[in-house]
Amino acid sequence: MTAGRLLRGSGGIAATLLGLLLLTFLIGRVMPLDPVLAVVGPDADRATYEQVRRDMGLDQPLALQFAGYLHALARGDLGRALLTGNPVATDLARVLPATVELATLAILIGTVLGVPLGVLAASHHRRWPDHLARVVGLLGHSTPVFWFGMMGLLVFYAWLGWAGGIGRIGLAFEGTVPNRTGLLLVDALLAGDGAAFQSALRHLLLPACVLGLHSMAYLSRMTRAFMLAQLSQEYVTTARVKGLPEWQVVWGHAFRNIRVQLLTILALAYGGLLEGAVLVETVFGWPGFGSYLTSSLLLGDMNAVMGSVLVVGLLFVALNLGADALYRVFDPRARA
Repeated sequence: MTAGRLLRGSGGIAATLLGLLLLTFLIGRVMPLDPVLAVVGPDADRATYEQVRRDMGLDQPLALQFAGYLHALARGDLGRALLTGNPVATDLARVLPATVELATLAILIGTVLGVPLGVLAASHHRRWPDHLARVVGLLGHSTPVFWFGMMGLLVFYAWLGWAGGIGRIGLAFEGTVPNRTGLLLVDALLAGDGAAFQSALRHLLLPACVLGLHSMAYLSRMTRAFMLAQLSQEYVTTARVKGLPEWQVVWGHAFRNIRVQLLTILALAYGGLLEGAVLVETVFGWPGFGSYLTSSLLLGDMNAVMGSVLVVGLLFVALNLGADALYRVFDPRARA
């Protein structure tokens, strides 16, 4: 039974990723962008253009092009990126850790601020803490994230000098930290370089706070909705009638019953930060995954785009599997 479930789950994941790649491939072929021109330039003669087009395999039928891509993918070959000239796998290994570092700190900030804010709003329903939390959530969710980024740079970098500005680390420390994990904070700690760690942290905090505030708005709204549903249940009324302190009713009873729902929301929010941080990365000059994917799309570099899409799909699958595993920890019914 367990083997059958594992086989069906693996087949479903493979079919999902295959469909995602096929859809991306077909969309890329109908986009009004010519990757051949990105290689040869607009002034190349017709013979050169046709030769490069044949070398890239774009003269073949779409079915053969896609089959060739899958054959190379089975060997672990994601192709070569037009943007950098490097293997796509090498580029992704270079840019993904920067976004993981940014998104991880952002989701931690969003969770630490957003979840208690949602609980506070629900436990003070229709009173001033609830109204305040809703206004904060509305502003954080509706205000463009790039505007927050520009205002943050203006105030905390240009005026106050607290933030580190654009990029991942100060120019004086570029290339001085040995690249072991790709995560600058971790690499600086492993190297014992306190000055580089401080510089990397100053550069990371502001974009992470911008993304974290955006996540906080979403998480607080969802937490509030989940808590309101639980606080209206009979078991909460019973706990209050028994004379339990309000904090114990809210956190010890109601909040425990929304943890599984929050896991799903957190997994989706984290995945969204990993693949959707492009605006913040652009404003802060952050050399991450979102910037790489956007540049590849604008260039019509389908090898890089499809490799990036595959990584996004794998990330969401991994996050969902991780959330399912945590369900069994927090919910005994899932273990049954």
